[in-house]
Amino acid sequence: MYIFSKRLQWWAGLFILVVIPLPGLAQSGSEQERLIDALQAKYNRLNSLAASFVQIHTAPGDRSRRESGQLLLKKPGRMRWDYDGAEKRLYLSDGKSVFEYAPADGFATKMSLRDSADWRAPFAFLLGRGDLRKDFRRIELDVESPSQAGNRVLRLTPKQEQEFRVLLVEVNPGSLQLVRLSFVDRQGARSDFLFSAVRENVPAAEARFTLPAGIEIRKE
Repeated sequence: MYIFSKRLQWWAGLFILVVIPLPGLAQSGSEQERLIDALQAKYNRLNSLAASFVQIHTAPGDRSRRESGQLLLKKPGRMRWDYDGAEKRLYLSDGKSVFEYAPADGFATKMSLRDSADWRAPFAFLLGRGDLRKDFRRIELDVESPSQAGNRVLRLTPKQEQEFRVLLVEVNPGSLQLVRLSFVDRQGARSDFLFSAVRENVPAAEARFTLPAGIEIRKE
C-alpha cells in the first residue's frame, strides 16, 4: 500500500493558525460555521455516492506516484475502491470487515472494520458515520490554493494526536460537493485524492461490497 501506514487512526490533521479572506465567503466565524454545518448536513443525507478518483502520493526524496480508479460508497459503512492500471487492486468494506485484494497476490486480507485504522477510514464522513465537530477540535479556512477556482479548502485539527499531521478538505461552496481530500504525515509525505464525475444516491447492490467467489481470505 502506497500511503503511510495501513493502520492509521480514523481522523487526522494538524492546524496551522491561518484565517484568510476568500472571495464570496465572509471572514466572519458565523459564515464559516454555516459552511461546515451545510457540508455535514449534506453528507448525512446521502445514501450512496460514486466517483472517479485520482490519488497522487508524494514523499520527500521519492518520486511521486499516481493511481486512479473508481469509488463507490453506501451507508452504512460500505466502501469499494477499484484501482486501475497494471497493478489492479480492490479494497472493500461490508460495514463489518475490510478486505484488500490484489490479483497478483492470489489472496485477500481481512480485518475487522472496528480494528482497522486504514487511511480510507476518513471517508466514513461521506457515509454519515463521522461528525466534524466531535471528531475535530478546530476547522479553519486554509491558505492553500484550491485545485479549482472558487472552491474552499478547510484545514481540520483532531482532538487527539494522530499519525496524520494535516487533513485538508476542498469543497465547492455552492454545491457542497467534495473535490479533494489531502493527507500529510509528520515526515512530509502527502496523498491527495481528487474526485470527478461525482454521482449521489446511485444504485449500489450489496454484491458490490463482497469479494468474488473462490478468493482465499487471510485474516490479519
